[in-house]
Amino acid sequence: MTAADTHQDRDWSLESLNKAYQQGYMAGLTGSQSTQPALPDVLAAAWEAGWDDGLEQSALHQRRSA
Repeated sequence: MTAADTHQDRDWSLESLNKAYQQGYMAGLTGSQSTQPALPDVLAAAWEAGWDDGLEQSALHQRRSA
């Protein structure tokens, strides 16, 4: 791990984690492809978790509506 990696890993807050998750969730909910923005690793993981959850919620909603 380099000094730049260490700095990048600390370049987030609870608010930024929540924002990344919510943005990923909305992308998944609308069925968007998993094209996450360029983010530090921790924020990218939060975005991806939100995207997975949103996609799952979208699929559940579609099954209930059918």
